[in-house]
Amino acid sequence: METLEIRPLMASDENEWRRLWRLYLEYYQTTLPDEIFATTFARLLSDDGQEYAGLLAIRDGKPVGLTHYLFHRSCWSIEDVCYLQDLYVDEAVRGTGAGRALIEAVYSAADAAGSPSVYWHTQHFNYSGRRLYDRVAHLTPFLRYDRDKE
Repeated sequence: METLEIRPLMASDENEWRRLWRLYLEYYQTTLPDEIFATTFARLLSDDGQEYAGLLAIRDGKPVGLTHYLFHRSCWSIEDVCYLQDLYVDEAVRGTGAGRALIEAVYSAADAAGSPSVYWHTQHFNYSGRRLYDRVAHLTPFLRYDRDKE
């Protein structure tokens, strides 16, 4: 029987984390320089409560998914809110509950921190992800705009 464990990132996870994050970035047709990988991983391991946190999904001893999340202030609440920035699960294990388990682990972290909400963005073409998201959250009417910078 396969086992699934969700746990915080550790320093010894860097190679597998890089593999998973690179696959996540490829899905969104993005590449980043090594400096960003190194900086992001260091931030994920930080004890600073204002930095990102990272979790891995481990199935039978092998990392198969990741998520990154951050607590930040909001003008609409006293408590910090939780932003789930990245979520990725290996294609070979999609549909087995790893993505849901990662989201629920972020929900648990938010509950433990007293955060009133967890939110995230995805692209409209992320159909497999959106099928999961529709089961664990609700779609809001907000649209995102980014500054054009020349």
